[in-house]
Amino acid sequence: MKVTDILAQHQDKTLVSFEILPPLKGRSIDSITKILDPLMEFKPPFVDVTYHREEFEYKQAPGGYFEKIAVRKRPGTVGICAAIKYRYNIEAVPHILCGGFSREETENALIDLGFLGVQNILALRGDARKMEKKFVPELDGHAYALELVEQIARMNKGEYLDQDLINPVKTDFNIGVAGYPEKHFEAANYEEDLLCLKKKIDAGGDYIVTQMFFNNAAYFDFVKDCRRIGINVPIIPGLKPITRVSQLNSIPSSFYIDLPEDLVKSVRTCADDAAAKQVGIEWCIQQSKELVQFGVPCLHYYTMGDAKTTAAICKELV
Repeated sequence: MKVTDILAQHQDKTLVSFEILPPLKGRSIDSITKILDPLMEFKPPFVDVTYHREEFEYKQAPGGYFEKIAVRKRPGTVGICAAIKYRYNIEAVPHILCGGFSREETENALIDLGFLGVQNILALRGDARKMEKKFVPELDGHAYALELVEQIARMNKGEYLDQDLINPVKTDFNIGVAGYPEKHFEAANYEEDLLCLKKKIDAGGDYIVTQMFFNNAAYFDFVKDCRRIGINVPIIPGLKPITRVSQLNSIPSSFYIDLPEDLVKSVRTCADDAAAKQVGIEWCIQQSKELVQFGVPCLHYYTMGDAKTTAAICKELV
């Protein structure tokens, strides 16, 4: 079932959903089930599975020189989605990136997902490689998420890259896109970022999942501003609790978001990470409760492999 159909069927309540990471290469599917099994009590109708593009490493060869080697440390998104869908009988939402894919590779991945009965896609540009100062698309790949949304939307109309196909089947993907309550760090300003988001929706985006935020006022303003410019699709808030003192620095620098002064002060007083995690959990619980009162369609938790912390938050919402 499509995410938007799920949300439409449950307009009288706020759902919960989760985002998980694929296991590191060499690990089994058990590392996924250990995360999801304890979260199933909260009846998530869908689970997002991230995708990690390849990175490059330089390894010294026997002759003393260094070789540039492509490494993908977290493969398996497509297979994991199939496993989730059929083990738990819920929808799996794979992240499809511009980074690391040509247009043909994107099309082939979407065909595979269609064969597996996956109906939902979160279309993202993705981050630059660690060794690159800015995002660089693949040869014949997409430079922007908008272009990726357009390709998926064309496939939903039966338009493939090979225009000589005879009576090609129309795909039927529900397309999610990312939204940034505090604007994308590359956008010139907040208003321009909103207009970029509207282009993705106009091109075929069906719903929005936000970047994490810690101040609900930012989300409330974001929703209001989206509606003001004609974005009327569901806007799902993305949430993640602080779990370590060091995240007071790493989260703002990595995700380009602000942390509320009260939250920072509370974490700064913590003697260790265990105390900081408890502060983060309590903050996220209060965030979640306020968002439920606001009437959000779904609370989307970035688990980061930590089922216990996510479960502690969700238990307070039952």
